[in-house]
Amino acid sequence: MKRLEHIHSPKDIKKMNTKELTDLCAQLRQKMVETVSRTGGHLASNLGTVELTVAMHRVFTTPKDAIVWDVGHQCYAHKLLTDRYTRFHTLRQQGGISGFPNPAESVHDAFVAGHSSTSISVANGIAKAKALTGDKSYTIAVIGDGALTGGLAYEGLSNAGRSEDRLIVVLNDNKMSISENVGFVARYLSHLRTKVKYVRVKQKLSKILNHTPLIGRPLTRFIQFVKTKLKRSVYSGTSFFENMGFHYMGPVDGHDLDDLIEAFRAAKSVGKPVLLHVNTIKGKGTPYAEEKPDTYHGISCFDPDTGIPQSGGESFSSRFGQTLCGLAAEDSRIVAVTAAMIKGTCLEEFAQKYPTRFFDTGIAEEHAVTFSAGMARGGLLPVFAVYSTFLQRSYDQLINDTALMNNHVVLAIDRAGVVPDDGETHQGIYDVAMLATIPNVTMYAPSNFQELDLHLRQALYDADGIAAVRYPKGGEDASLADYVPEEKPFCLDDDGGRDVLLVTYGRTYGEVLALCRRYRAEGKLISVLKLNRILPVEAEVVALAQQYRCVLVLEETRGGVGDLLGSRLMQAGFGGKYAIRAIEETLGACTTAQGLHRVGLDAQGIEAFVKEQAYGR
Repeated sequence: MKRLEHIHSPKDIKKMNTKELTDLCAQLRQKMVETVSRTGGHLASNLGTVELTVAMHRVFTTPKDAIVWDVGHQCYAHKLLTDRYTRFHTLRQQGGISGFPNPAESVHDAFVAGHSSTSISVANGIAKAKALTGDKSYTIAVIGDGALTGGLAYEGLSNAGRSEDRLIVVLNDNKMSISENVGFVARYLSHLRTKVKYVRVKQKLSKILNHTPLIGRPLTRFIQFVKTKLKRSVYSGTSFFENMGFHYMGPVDGHDLDDLIEAFRAAKSVGKPVLLHVNTIKGKGTPYAEEKPDTYHGISCFDPDTGIPQSGGESFSSRFGQTLCGLAAEDSRIVAVTAAMIKGTCLEEFAQKYPTRFFDTGIAEEHAVTFSAGMARGGLLPVFAVYSTFLQRSYDQLINDTALMNNHVVLAIDRAGVVPDDGETHQGIYDVAMLATIPNVTMYAPSNFQELDLHLRQALYDADGIAAVRYPKGGEDASLADYVPEEKPFCLDDDGGRDVLLVTYGRTYGEVLALCRRYRAEGKLISVLKLNRILPVEAEVVALAQQYRCVLVLEETRGGVGDLLGSRLMQAGFGGKYAIRAIEETLGACTTAQGLHRVGLDAQGIEAFVKEQAYGR
């Protein structure tokens, strides 16, 4: 039997029989569980796509044939089959292999994928480029049923279906996104019932009839007419994808290798866009992942035998969920919205206590924002809990549907700043710059749990328009656990002098304050201005900063407060020294500590920056 560690290319599996391929699937699952238990990662989704991945590589030939993964976090088997076995232990580690496809990492990765619902549009473009250059190879988009709640998927389907190109869309139907799927799409897919063997029979029958003299071709057309009428009356669900121009096939058992291989060969023979519907089980082969696929979607380190994860303690996310429940008990107008992230944003308790006031839109951030704006218009107090990286998808809706009408929507922006493990597509470093360009935005940045409680209440009741509260992944800085927040927009820790002013907010405040106090003990004149409300930039903050010889801004974002304050100071004629330490680069997989060190926002980096800019050494 050929072992997984001896497979260096998909070519190595093309001559393996079904028994050997089945053994290979078991080895892939074992390797995934062993690795993810140590590194953390996306487990359930990868366990569910093992046979699917093996079958694709058996039938197609990458990189000539391009496989485009939607989101991409289910590509672990693909990585193991494309000469990354010896590096797989570095998964999601600094300097290691990414948890997502990355063309810089392997020629077998067609496209970077970190956000949902993009694969069909990408594959449509790649397939069109192949067609225009005479390339006869295939392009395969793998998209989950959860991603079909995202509008971009339908834009891709609408355009790709009419292309006539060699494009195959694999709909991986596991009835899950991260949270359980919701809405029409989930109900619709459960009713599709066409068998893939129908395609093979049809092709053989058409071939026979087309070679039958006189009656063959007319009989073929008649059978096609009757078949279409019957199928639309009995299997009304198939018309949705077919009306978009796709040849629909399926559903196929996503864990039956023979059926999958047959289905992919049949799809290749169609010669135009095909949608292959595959049913899989998220977490397949590992009991604890099958039983709780949402828990093991994205998991930290755990015991591979029992599945019990390491304890993480209280986090900003869990504190947000608790606080929102408390506020909702006081005010029936408060409603909570999430986009397929019930557990990630810690809204499970809210959903249980207030089921009629909780809304999971599925992977549809654009809709979530506009839906929230509509509820605000109706007199409710909507709180949309969303990861910073996914909020980016709703920029237009934030402007046109929310800000321009001054609709009061609260954004609970989770995973703000440096985000560990998942790499550049999941860093929360753009939300401040994005929201700074939008009118009527108020933004808070808590440094500890108590401040999160205060800012969430302020966002609900003291602001209008868009009110955002941004907070990092993980827990509070131990040095700030006893810090008592103040309701005013900023706090000045002043030494009485007007020499050096350090401006900061959020998680960075703890390290900046510690450095400031140490420098004062050495006789240096240095102050810290902590911004509690970071947007809009207060005129009083500008006036205060003007009084200092040197103003240094330290923030865990890019294009944020430092740029805004600097512009205002320049307009006011500030003549002192001004410098910003922020995030100027994309960040691959890393721990939070590694990321902060890399961008110079840990204790060592902050001190080096202050020494250089304020004291010339």
